[in-house]
Amino acid sequence: MKKSLHALALIASVTAAPAAFAAERTVTFAVDNMTCASCPYIVKTSMAAVPGVTTVAVSFEAKSATVTFDDAKTTPDAIAAASTNAGYPARQTP
Repeated sequence: MKKSLHALALIASVTAAPAAFAAERTVTFAVDNMTCASCPYIVKTSMAAVPGVTTVAVSFEAKSATVTFDDAKTTPDAIAAASTNAGYPARQTP
């Protein structure tokens, strides 16, 4: 019985480990092709639709988007791809 409990505890800790290392991250993207007042809305909507994204702030003047997301659920590449697929190529800035 004791060995079973130890094994169960080990399995539980291994399966829960990825969640323990998940973190909220904020990344800024340079966004191309924003030329009108409705462009930021489209960029924001497309990036916000990515599962794991919690907030998106788009600046038309700076041609950028700042995105906060759960890095266990998505990646900067997936967020950039969502914007690119909407017609607004995005690349992560350093």
